[in-house]
Amino acid sequence: MKSLPRCCSTLAASAILLAGCAAGGVQQGGPHLTPTECRDLAALGSSAPPTKAQRQSELSALRKAGYDPSPWNDDPYYPDDLQEAQRLVAHWRETDCQNLPAQ
Repeated sequence: MKSLPRCCSTLAASAILLAGCAAGGVQQGGPHLTPTECRDLAALGSSAPPTKAQRQSELSALRKAGYDPSPWNDDPYYPDDLQEAQRLVAHWRETDCQNLPAQ
């Protein structure tokens, strides 16, 4: 089987991500991240070792962004699909978490 050029695989990954958004996998309006996810994602950037709850919040946010870790052994779009979800979560952190009180 012939593999797709990188541009096509990125385009396909984006199409899948957008299809997930259209199907209701991603909220359209309002905040995408919960206050707990905002807090946990911010803590992941610190030098302290991450907790299990922080990693679960990170995975939850990535799933909301359309990433599905289940086909880890057979995902032709990895790591492009993960990186796209990480970019989307980073954008959400900038927009959803900026007005939350620090804890």
